[in-house]
Amino acid sequence: MQDVIGNAFGVTLTAWKIVGYLGLFLFSCRWLVQLYSSRAEGRPTVPRMFWYMSVTGSLLMLGYFTFGKNDSIGILSNLFPMLIAAYNLYLDFRGSGSASRSDRSRDRAGGDRLR
Repeated sequence: MQDVIGNAFGVTLTAWKIVGYLGLFLFSCRWLVQLYSSRAEGRPTVPRMFWYMSVTGSLLMLGYFTFGKNDSIGILSNLFPMLIAAYNLYLDFRGSGSASRSDRSRDRAGGDRLR
């Protein structure tokens, strides 16, 4: 995957660089997803897609820095955020199950009196 595919804008492209650029694109565009979600809700929100894009982008960049470039700083700088994003995604899944259960039990009890 180290074979040169071509040159674009003075950058030599390899398959690993394309993997790295795709990871960078996903990791960067997650903020646009967060912005769209916050504007739609009218308050700051972090949608589940943000965490999907964080984990996927980090994994792709981790692959690039591990196999394409062999750069320990790039590996470490992407490994930590990936672990945090994966944990937040886990919490989001775990919380959505308990939230839906509490909503159903509240509905059966006649609603939430604190609202």
